[in-house]
Amino acid sequence: MALLRCSKIQVDKAYLRAVNVPTFLKKLMNITGMSKQWVAAQIKQKADNKCIPWKNLKDLILVHPDTKKKVDVFVLSVYGLIVFPKAL
Repeated sequence: MALLRCSKIQVDKAYLRAVNVPTFLKKLMNITGMSKQWVAAQIKQKADNKCIPWKNLKDLILVHPDTKKKVDVFVLSVYGLIVFPKAL
């Protein structure tokens, strides 16, 4: 009961919490702080996955006016290079 934060648990019922999962575009908008149009223009399709090229992130790091967002984009780019080193 404490984990699900439900006061009355029914044994024969499956509990599922609906989560509002943001799309890839919205996640990138939150991380970069850029407009929907800019982010949509940067997203590329590779096979059946969506991605944003390293060059675009590097360019954004160099010119972004907000220092906190620069750090966020830098962390995102380093994360991508470490997790997906052969994606370049």
